[in-house]
Amino acid sequence: MVIGIVLSLLLLTFIAYRGLSVILFAPVCALLAAVTAGWPLLPSYTEIFMTRGVIYVKNFFPIFLLGAVFGKVMEESGCARSIAKLFADKLGSKHATVAVALTTAVLTYGGVSMFVAPFAVYPFAYALFKDAGIPRRLIPGSICIGTFTFAMTCMPGSPQIQNMIPATYFGTTLFSAPLFGMVGTFILASASLWWISWRQKTLMARGEGFGELDLRSTTNFDDGVELPNPWLAMVPCLIVLLGNISLTLIIRGNDLLGLSGWDQSIMGLQQIAAQPLASKRIPDANWALLISLVIAIIVAIIISHKPFRARGNLKATLNAGALGSLLAIMNTASEVGYGNVVSSLPGFTSVKEFLMGIDFGGSPLMSEFITVNVLAGITGSASGGMSIALEAMGKTFLEWGATAGIGPELLHRVAAMASGGLDSLPHNGAIITLMAITGMTHKESYPDCGMVSVVMPICVTFILVIVWTMLGLN
Repeated sequence: MVIGIVLSLLLLTFIAYRGLSVILFAPVCALLAAVTAGWPLLPSYTEIFMTRGVIYVKNFFPIFLLGAVFGKVMEESGCARSIAKLFADKLGSKHATVAVALTTAVLTYGGVSMFVAPFAVYPFAYALFKDAGIPRRLIPGSICIGTFTFAMTCMPGSPQIQNMIPATYFGTTLFSAPLFGMVGTFILASASLWWISWRQKTLMARGEGFGELDLRSTTNFDDGVELPNPWLAMVPCLIVLLGNISLTLIIRGNDLLGLSGWDQSIMGLQQIAAQPLASKRIPDANWALLISLVIAIIVAIIISHKPFRARGNLKATLNAGALGSLLAIMNTASEVGYGNVVSSLPGFTSVKEFLMGIDFGGSPLMSEFITVNVLAGITGSASGGMSIALEAMGKTFLEWGATAGIGPELLHRVAAMASGGLDSLPHNGAIITLMAITGMTHKESYPDCGMVSVVMPICVTFILVIVWTMLGLN
């Protein structure tokens, strides 16, 4: 029954908003929906919920793990602070909001997990805002711009999980639909940076200063260890980006490099693909990113050997990164398992038919945009909501797109960008964590976070979908 699905979704939303563990309560909500449909309790959990959750962990845990470790290494080595200092020196302290936004964008696009980037940037942002007398309640909004918006979903090649998931369902690469993505990046970045700069000027013109010192944070803002050269600190990020591009071309045997088939001989992919338990689709996008992240981590450690040797905390850094990845992957996997139960129920057919009935110019783009956005908002997770949507309707979107002349690459980019809209509502886990890191409350800082990470991404993606559909672009 549809009513059971609606009740379970409302309950999951309430639980996430209240800060209760999705790992614990997502299966409870899923089983509530299953029971109302007359399905057996335990088989629904073990055979439907757990099966899809485990597959998600198998596909994406290495990305979560290496992304978290890389981010922690960049944070503890001082590389992130060094990059932030470079932007601040070039732009000046008066433009601290822009400097923080650009720093987090570089780190996010360079492979630092979006769950880790705020930890890496906040200490420097705090000191910079304090020195310039800029209201510290703008720090979360500035971090949101670089972490939760264009660098996460729009920019082709982004190594974030929100750009990885569509590749798994559509058989595409991380560089899909570059024109759509870059246009979205330019508009969204320009609008967001204008907003945060305008807010800074407006608040300071009213006489609002930095505010009270942060007595709730135990962050060590300056441990006296020399920071790495900022240009050298960017090398690991460039390795992730350029390595991802080149390895994707190599693994896919792109003839532009004259290396077609080389991957088959050196990696034995043909033999692996022939095994009964192997995936039907070789996850080459995952492999390219995994290799790039491993190399980047090693290079970051080599570059930062002095800070790590001075602090003696390399082991603790690697352990913290590894442990930090577990919560993120398990939260998302639980939401994916929930979505698999819900999408298997008879009542979901009515929901699916309603969403598929959203037809704009015979294109699936608007239906995909709305579906991913709504589910991301309900679950409070971009990756979780998108996974639920594509698990249930990805194949249908592909078939509809083929009929309408829409390629999987554009479907990939629209799904990724749509996931970065309603996901950042107040109950979003990353938003709650960001407020905790910065010592701010939702009342103080969420209006700016909501503007740059909810309102603007939705408006930009919506407008681009309309324009692309009307012009018949692909």
